[in-house]
Amino acid sequence: MITDEEFGRIAVYMKQRYGIDLSQKKVIVNGRLENYVKHKGFGNFHEYMDAVERDSSGAEERMLVNFLTTNHTYFMREFEHFDFFKNVVLPKLKKKESGKRDLRIWCGAASTGEEPYMIAMVLADFFGLERGQWDTKVLATDISTKVLQQAMAGIYSAEQLSNLPEPWKRHFFKSIADGAQYQVKDELKQEVIFRQFNLMDAFPFKRKMHTIFLRNVMIYFDDITKKQLVQKVYDALEPGGYLFIGTTETLDRGSTPFQLVQPSIFMKKEG
Repeated sequence: MITDEEFGRIAVYMKQRYGIDLSQKKVIVNGRLENYVKHKGFGNFHEYMDAVERDSSGAEERMLVNFLTTNHTYFMREFEHFDFFKNVVLPKLKKKESGKRDLRIWCGAASTGEEPYMIAMVLADFFGLERGQWDTKVLATDISTKVLQQAMAGIYSAEQLSNLPEPWKRHFFKSIADGAQYQVKDELKQEVIFRQFNLMDAFPFKRKMHTIFLRNVMIYFDDITKKQLVQKVYDALEPGGYLFIGTTETLDRGSTPFQLVQPSIFMKKEG
């Protein structure tokens, strides 16, 4: 069982490097790491953390992050966001960007890929036959290399796709493993660019985003870290750009420059 001192060391490490607040999650940290620590032959969690900090390849650190970040997502999750994106955001962007035909959309918590693929499907549905005339590629990032590998493979069980509209399932997925699994078709895969990224790092974008999906990730951050992240997101958006957060998440209205559009949907002021 992890000691308070060992837990404190891991919690501080994750907070300093990734902004993730584990201070109330001792049981979870122990449960997710205990078997791995034993399996690798470490005498205790301090020995394990010594190895993490010594490993110049970063492989042990990536394993630690993969273990300690929860990645629960599914197709059609919080679908009201995609409705709003298709019916309000995209018509506005189509009009505003009709000259350049370049949309910049970022999914900052890509997990196993369901959310960025959903965004790409909505874009394809909205633009229809005009799709080829626009650059609508979605940037999808996550801190965990493990989930990004799953996302890039794009293989899901039939059950995971059960909520998808039938035309989308037929058009964007191919049946494999005798119908037990489905794989994202290349046509959709090429519309999503997956990258590993730590939200605590400086944002590397050369140009500002039109829409940012940052759903169900700020629950891992304390108030100060969250406030700093929201400001970075605000600065990374075009005027009139939209931010989507999880429906159970909130922003501190007193400290954010965002305008509330409706619960969990925010807009950067125009002009």
